[in-house]
Amino acid sequence: MPLELIKEVSGVPEVQLLSKFHKVDFKSLRPGCDYSKKYIQGKLSLISSLTYRGNGTAVLKIELQEKENSNSEVNTINVLFFGKLAKDCADVFYQGDTIAVARFVVISASPSATSDGKNCLFLKAFEGFKSTVYVYVKSVRDFSAESMSLVPATHYTYTPLDQLKDGTVVNVYGVVKFFKPPYLSKGTDYCSVVTIVDQTNVKLTCLLFSGNYEALPIIYKNGDIVRFHRLKIQVYKNETQGITSSGFASLTFEGTLGAPVIPRTSSKYFNFTSEDHKRVEALRVWASNHIPSSSTLLKLCDVQPMQYFDLTCQLLGKAEVDGTSFLLKVWDGTRTPFPSWRVLIQDLVLEGDLSFIHQLQNLAIDILVYDNHVRVARSLKIGCFLRIYSLHTKLQSVNSETQSTLLALEFHLHGGTSYGRGIRVLPESNSDVDQLKKVLESADLTASQHLGGVCLSQCEDGFPTMSSSGSVSLYEVERCQQLSATILTDHQHLEKTPLCAILKQKAPQQYRIRAKLRSYKPRRLYQSVKLYCPECHMLQEVPHDGDLDIILQEGATKTPDTKLQNTSLYDSNIWTTKDQGERKVAIHFVKNNGILPLSNECLILIEGGMLSEICKLSNKFHSVIPVRSGNEDLELLDLSAPFLIQRNVHHYGCKQCSSLKPIQNLNSLVDKTSWIPSSVAEVLGIVPLQYVFVMTFTFDDGTGVLEAYLMDSDKFFQIPASEILISDDLQKSMDMIMDMFCPPGAKIVFIALHLFSLRPPVIKQTFQNETTSTAS
Repeated sequence: MPLELIKEVSGVPEVQLLSKFHKVDFKSLRPGCDYSKKYIQGKLSLISSLTYRGNGTAVLKIELQEKENSNSEVNTINVLFFGKLAKDCADVFYQGDTIAVARFVVISASPSATSDGKNCLFLKAFEGFKSTVYVYVKSVRDFSAESMSLVPATHYTYTPLDQLKDGTVVNVYGVVKFFKPPYLSKGTDYCSVVTIVDQTNVKLTCLLFSGNYEALPIIYKNGDIVRFHRLKIQVYKNETQGITSSGFASLTFEGTLGAPVIPRTSSKYFNFTSEDHKRVEALRVWASNHIPSSSTLLKLCDVQPMQYFDLTCQLLGKAEVDGTSFLLKVWDGTRTPFPSWRVLIQDLVLEGDLSFIHQLQNLAIDILVYDNHVRVARSLKIGCFLRIYSLHTKLQSVNSETQSTLLALEFHLHGGTSYGRGIRVLPESNSDVDQLKKVLESADLTASQHLGGVCLSQCEDGFPTMSSSGSVSLYEVERCQQLSATILTDHQHLEKTPLCAILKQKAPQQYRIRAKLRSYKPRRLYQSVKLYCPECHMLQEVPHDGDLDIILQEGATKTPDTKLQNTSLYDSNIWTTKDQGERKVAIHFVKNNGILPLSNECLILIEGGMLSEICKLSNKFHSVIPVRSGNEDLELLDLSAPFLIQRNVHHYGCKQCSSLKPIQNLNSLVDKTSWIPSSVAEVLGIVPLQYVFVMTFTFDDGTGVLEAYLMDSDKFFQIPASEILISDDLQKSMDMIMDMFCPPGAKIVFIALHLFSLRPPVIKQTFQNETTSTAS
């Protein structure tokens, strides 16, 4: 092992691990010599903080003092540890420890010796050279289990979550309320997101990073208890959060009352005392009364269509499907309420015991894993126990030889990490695995469900079917006959009207219809967001970042006028950029009654700023207005650019309807720190544009086909149009909603209930490739 602890009893090591090496004195060390069978030993007199090179390699520097030769001129030496060995040593070393280093390289630190008696040589130790580090530790009584590794006892102070302060590094305990299993970030590190709560009822979200997957907290489900050491606290967007700092370490415990208190950690060296044991038990008791048990952990026999849930299961087989998806065959000993859908693959490419998989085909399910989860799925070992988070079920129609259509249940683990989506391998010692094993051992392997390939061999009694004409809705089956007509929230007085009758009527009229959604446009749903003027009814595209950057560059060509700086409305600051043609950028900080407010309440005006610079400033200040110097006052840029930017939301004005007023008119709002966009627009003579969804639906009820034009100025299925362009999660939610209404490739689609107003189009358009219809 690269790092070993040697326990000392009365100053005598219990084991002699260094007997195969030859000890050398500090003064005899020379560069270029072979030290692969030698070791040095000394007292740890100085330890530096863990640092990282540009390529991400960890580096730890210590200073050892030679006890035996304390009178020697050369009695200290610096040692550098690299990579994982450096991280492991940083968690274990304490000043005053006796350290031995075997197998090392000696290099010169400088051309000559230093004048303070210290050696001018460095020792380098790393795993690639098979270096081994030995730490001598004294006997410690304060440990609760023999399985827990031994390190020198250290007293830690734990901070309640309601007493955290920005900029501090703390130790905390908490109960897990939400987590994302470790996933590969955009950089080289793995990331995990964990939200914890303690007896103070304060929540803390932690963003944890590590180059080692196993170094992140080993959390299996909500309700687990975690201990974080050296967690840095910071405030981001007015929210307190925790992030990893140098030397971060974690322990995880099962949160179930009565379960053994056994820490889960990848490190072999940690401190756990009787006081820690009491803290874990106290959190368990508190959580049992205040934290509801997770409702997302289900068995296969309890799952329903259109559901997201967590599954504990055993892996039977796996196979590569294509570059972006991977097949996992799993079971949990129970049977799904619907026949499960099968992925058509050749047995030759399926890894696993084919005879056993065939024996369990009545209980096994196929899960398709996508995108970033493929890498994890590919590394799984057959027979391991898994917990799969945020697994998605949906019904799919499968044509059979009898010309009827069966409903089969599909299982998908979609890409991304939203809602904690991911896969985690459970150890066999886990209590949930113990319960799963008992279920698997008693499972009925002779159940009557028989599946083959992607098609079911015959329509079995007890499972829903559809005729080939598709007269029964998938949605009706999934929702147990709860048709949308039973949950009308408005216009209940209107009777259902067939489309053939609507198409013969003249506008304006109102109707309620029930029809199949055949198709919709645009298919890329983010393209459905437009800007709409409520006065002139003009629609226009939302400017792309590239176009917006060009507009701002044009505004940056004019040098800020020094005569328009430092007025009663604002204080000004100007600087010159480097390597950009010495561009001048001016920022004007709008005052509140002559006093500059805090940054999160401050409105700033920026001249000459590029898009990247404005985005950074908008994250720090409450609001940003791009301006340029006019003849007598600062003035807004062309309204092709936003007149106000708040965080990631850009507010635009209508060129045709607006009548711009001087920037000095903001004086009337300086005592209102909220900077409401509508108020800013009013004092500046701007008619604000609204973010709206614009879509075309094609409905068919068997009597006719209707092109329906949707324009929603507020929210589309509770998704704000102004936020859809800046949130990947909202875009995925909208994709999921539309896939429910109009599944890609399905012949039978959702039967919907809508209220339509038949009227002639009144919308003016300034964008191309869009069509209007006579229904909206």
